[in-house]
Amino acid sequence: MNSLTANKIAALITATMVTFSYAGLAASQVRASDGGSAVDVASDTGAEARTASAPKAVSSKEQRKLERKQARAKKNAELKKLEDAGYKPGQGFDPNYPQGLQNAQKKAGAASGASQ
Repeated sequence: MNSLTANKIAALITATMVTFSYAGLAASQVRASDGGSAVDVASDTGAEARTASAPKAVSSKEQRKLERKQARAKKNAELKKLEDAGYKPGQGFDPNYPQGLQNAQKKAGAASGASQ
């Protein structure tokens, strides 16, 4: 093995070790911020230790994920309504862009107003 290949392998191993040690440090900080002490974090062996604790309310990460899903569903439903009213968003350059969208919004608004 030549020295250039050995240097590349050594650099790769070093970078991998740094990455894993940083990921472990970040994970322990997250667990410590969730209420675990430094001793709990050091003795925590992973998922089995976390599942043994009492169930928590929805975490902030899960809450944000739920909010993003709801916002995406709302946006997709609105786009579907506009497409049903005649708007075609995937046309690329559309010389009638604002007018076509506004017409579809009026049509969709009138349809939803009539159904209420």
